[in-house]
Order: sequence, then C-alpha cells, then structure tokens
Amino acid sequence: VIKIDVNRSLPTAKLGNSDGMQVGDWVLAVGSPFGLQATVTAGIVSAKGRNIVPGRQFQSFIQTDAAINPGNSGGPLVNMAGEVIGINTAILTDTNAYAGVGFALPSNTVANVYNQLIGPEHRVSRGSIGIEFNAQENPAIARVYGVNSGVTISNVVAGSPAEQAGLKVGDNINSVDGRPVKNGDDLVGDIASRKPGAKVALGVIRNGKKQDITVTVADRAKLFASRLGEEEDSSDSSSPKESKLGLSVRAVTSDIADRLDIPAGKGIIVQDVKPGSFADDVGLSRGDVILEINKQPVNSEDDFTKISSTLKSGQDVVFLVRQRGAGRQDGTIFLAGTLP
Repeated sequence: VIKIDVNRSLPTAKLGNSDGMQVGDWVLAVGSPFGLQATVTAGIVSAKGRNIVPGRQFQSFIQTDAAINPGNSGGPLVNMAGEVIGINTAILTDTNAYAGVGFALPSNTVANVYNQLIGPEHRVSRGSIGIEFNAQENPAIARVYGVNSGVTISNVVAGSPAEQAGLKVGDNINSVDGRPVKNGDDLVGDIASRKPGAKVALGVIRNGKKQDITVTVADRAKLFASRLGEEEDSSDSSSPKESKLGLSVRAVTSDIADRLDIPAGKGIIVQDVKPGSFADDVGLSRGDVILEINKQPVNSEDDFTKISSTLKSGQDVVFLVRQRGAGRQDGTIFLAGTLP
C-alpha cells in the first residue's frame, strides 16, 4: 500500500463490485503493454473463480479475453460504468505473449486486503475452521457418502472450531450461510474472507440427513501454528530468535519433525514473519521449516543467527524450505530474493 501526500486533488477510479460481474459482461483492460502507455483493450469476462496455480489456495481470478501483455500487470480491468472490477495480474500462454487468456484479481479481494493492511494489525488475516478435504471430489466418495455436491470432510483438526462445533469426518458441507458451496476452493475462499470470531452457518449432510451447524471462525495462521505445537507467548530460553530478514525462528522439536516428516535436528521453524519484510516478500510464512540458507545447512537457532548475520544488502538469498499443511504447497521448495 502506497500513500501519496500531495497538496492538490488527484483523479481517482471507483472500485466496483466484482461479485456482481457475470460471464459475458464487457470489460476494458488498461495498462502499458511493452511500454506503450495508456493502452486500452476490450473483451469480456470469460469465467470467474479461476485457480491458475495448481495446489495453491486463495485464488479466485476473473478470466478475460481482453488483451493483456507484459506491462499490463497492475493496471485496472474496468466495467462499462468505468468502475475498477479487477487488477490485471497474469496471462496463460506458451509464448510469453497474449494468447486470449488473461486473469485479473477481483476488486472485492483487493478492497479486503487493502482494508486489512491499513488496519490496526497491518497484516492479512484469513479465517479457518480447521477442516481438511480432498482438493477434487471423487465420484466414489460422493456415492459412498450419499452426496452429489459440496465438500466432504476428510479430517477435523484437534481443538479447532470445527471440532468444537461437532463437525465430523464424512460430513458434507454444501452451503455457507445459505449460499451453495461449489467446491473446495469456493469453501476455503469464503471462510478465509471471514474475520476471526465471526460465526458462519454451515449446511451439513451427515448420514443422509441435513442439519445446520454454526461454527466460529478462527485465525488461520494461529490455528496452523497450534497444529505444530507452537506457543504464542514464551519468556524462557526457547523464545524465538529475530533477524534482520524480518522473521523470528525456533528450534524444531521432535514432535514437529515427525509431523513434517523431516529428520530430527534438521532445520529451524519460522515462528513469525514481519509484514512487508524481506522474508514476507520472498514468501516465507509461519510454520515453514528453513533447512538451508544459500546452500548452508541450518540445524539450530545459532546456525540461523550466524548465517543471517553475514548477509548484506544487495546479496542474493536462497532458502530451502519445507512446507506442509492446509493451504500450503506440500513439499520442499526454494524461496529466493535479493536482500534490500
């Protein structure tokens, strides 16, 4: 979020309601493709709720055939009333140029993130109720459990709001506050948009019988941290070590090592990430386990402190990271960037 202080009024664009857009509605994409400033292209809304990176949650892009090329990213997608209903974000192509498939971040998502970033906590908080399910519903699952829509629960996190509300493995969630649930991404996106503490009414089918169950939404980051056995506050010698990278870490306990399927004594766990920091920019999140930094093993908090203290501004930094958990890529990946 950039704040501009000027002593004159500036023209502004009105945010529209992206949820109100329908497939087939006309839209205009504005940007500077290939450096050609103030270029406007026209098209329609081709689809809504697109997930363009497999395995990643919190994706619900507007698909459009309005020409989007390198240089359009960050520009507005507007409706015929001149309202911004999306921010041009990406294209799907084999040639690095427009191929008729572009994507924009919905304006309602933009507004939600903006309001949280300028709020008291200056971070994006996503809601969760603590359930897991198959990314794609298998027809055999639907037949065995006697359902033909919604999401079938495969795991209920211990101590989660879902468990406290009485949700069980095999329950099928087919609506949220009366709105039908299309699929898993739809359910996750809806719950993630709710503030912690909010109550949601879930339409549930259990053993062929319909019932309504009210669940209180929790903070997703804190819920995931509790799954790893972390404590929010600690004043003893195991308190997290902070660094100039913008994160604090803790040693990996044997219990956490078992949960993440890594050898005991390997890596350190990310306890917290400062919003807007280098760690935040490269994609590190609470609960990630850092195994290496610039090819150097990180097996203790001391290792992390020594390695991070040698890093200098302008230096490339590559993290080898183990991720696992609901909403995360399951596996070991590289995260990298240049230290400012």
